[in-house]
Amino acid sequence: MLEHLQIQPIAPTRTVVVGSGGFVGGAILRELTARAMPAVGLTRQEADLLAPGGGEALARHLKPGDSVVFVSAIAPAKNVAQLMDNLRMAEAACQAFAAVMPGHLVYISSDAIYADDANPVTESSSAAPTTTHGMMHAARELMFKTAVTCPFAALRPTLIYGARDPHSGYGPNRFRRQAAKGEAISIFGEGEERRDHVLVDDVARLAALILLHKSRGALNAVTGVSTSFRDIADMVAAQFPGGKVASTPRPGPRPHLLHRFFDITGCLKAFPDFRYVRIADGIADVHKQTMGQS
Repeated sequence: MLEHLQIQPIAPTRTVVVGSGGFVGGAILRELTARAMPAVGLTRQEADLLAPGGGEALARHLKPGDSVVFVSAIAPAKNVAQLMDNLRMAEAACQAFAAVMPGHLVYISSDAIYADDANPVTESSSAAPTTTHGMMHAARELMFKTAVTCPFAALRPTLIYGARDPHSGYGPNRFRRQAAKGEAISIFGEGEERRDHVLVDDVARLAALILLHKSRGALNAVTGVSTSFRDIADMVAAQFPGGKVASTPRPGPRPHLLHRFFDITGCLKAFPDFRYVRIADGIADVHKQTMGQS
């Protein structure tokens, strides 16, 4: 759960977004800029956290009392090597924070930290990751929480989609790319698995609100509505003339977790006026952006 240290929203003097060159970091930087919140973006060009002296390089870009949003990651972390690289990046960041302590630290984590059998998932659900990606985020949360003396918040998005996503994970982003190439959208089996998907713009808006209220604790960035991959594929296909959906054999056994649901009470309590973009509206908006209509 989140605790607001500022009931009334007050913009930080300056926010540094570490990892602003990525999909999520870029969205957060654009959101802060749109809100006229002073912000600086850092990419690995300015501070390569895997290079020798990466922590010192990051520290040179920080000022005491800065709010920091840490997004930088090799994601998804698919193997042990990528897991360890991500932990080394976090270690370098902790060294930087020890040298120049932030006034507020927000880490963009993931719902992958939760146990598979947590249903419905809340911010109080056990952190028991079953993947290297989930383990990476859980470890980083602990590293940052213990390394800083400033308020710390972990924002944990579920599956993210958006117009600028460079990845093609199974879901809205891959489906859109297949349809755009004139291919049939490929779903596994009947696409009956149900998952929550969140628009990257909503993740960015929540990050901004956490900064404005200097919140600490944890918050899941989830809509509370789980939709089948078949329904998502149909929504995407409808955006393209002649769009089709085709069932393909599964590459392995059907996943044991067919449906995952989230309880968004924590978000409603933290930000009563916040409303997530419905997935149908989000998919339509992404289509307009990618087709140059907005």
